[in-house]
Amino acid sequence: MLPDALILPVIRAALAEDLGRAGDVTAAACIPESARMRARFAARKPGVLAGIACVPLAVLELDPKASIALKLKDGDAFEAGAVLAEVEADARAFLSAERTALNLLGRLCGVATLTRSYVEAVAGTGARIADTRKTTPGLRALEKHAVRCGGGVNHRFGLDDAILIKDNHVVVCGGVVEAVTAARAHVGHLMKIELEVDGLDQFDQALTMVAEGRGPDVIMLDNFNNADLAEAVRRRGDQRVVLEASGGVNLTTVRGIAETGVDVISVGALTHSAPVLDIGLDAF
Repeated sequence: MLPDALILPVIRAALAEDLGRAGDVTAAACIPESARMRARFAARKPGVLAGIACVPLAVLELDPKASIALKLKDGDAFEAGAVLAEVEADARAFLSAERTALNLLGRLCGVATLTRSYVEAVAGTGARIADTRKTTPGLRALEKHAVRCGGGVNHRFGLDDAILIKDNHVVVCGGVVEAVTAARAHVGHLMKIELEVDGLDQFDQALTMVAEGRGPDVIMLDNFNNADLAEAVRRRGDQRVVLEASGGVNLTTVRGIAETGVDVISVGALTHSAPVLDIGLDAF
């Protein structure tokens, strides 16, 4: 489970945005002050669960005495019609919190479900599916958690936890060798270095550095065709460097990319293009 401390600021910001300056005027006008209600969060489509903690955290923020029963856990697959959670709470509070809970739950389940589709598409190849930093601002920790729920792995979380030398860094530094050498001189032994290359000529330069013990830990093969990906894998041989394929990956192409023998396939679409999963709320 994702720590509550990472979710609560998102919940509180979303509730504040929704409640605005005057609170839920509809609930205040229509719902008796003492009314309570029971409701179910139910899936309208099949999918993979992620972010179920958003339900109790959103509801309890407005009704600390609410009762919430979670029926499934993050990472579980479910069919259409599955009940994900049941709530009994103050009616005004619950009706004010429901959209925040549904927005986050649908978004995160959508990311987990799409990720699971990619993971299943490469099953048996040995390749792992990874996310990118192409996340919704403010939701990165939640969306990357959803990727893990779907069976994927996380790339770096931000600019501070790994060095990723991209094409523009290489240009400014004056070349692949210069960029990697500068990075190695700057960081300690625990910081990983990844280098993006855009062709086999740059790949060979990086591979020479790896053989000399001064190269990157990971080489990203950016927008390589499958033939060049397979050639890079062949040239790598048994040298200890991770090969990551990136660029233009979709559910139609990902299996062929995986079959070239790369270790990791990073897919921005997991977070920037995942459709929201349809989850409804039904009072009973």
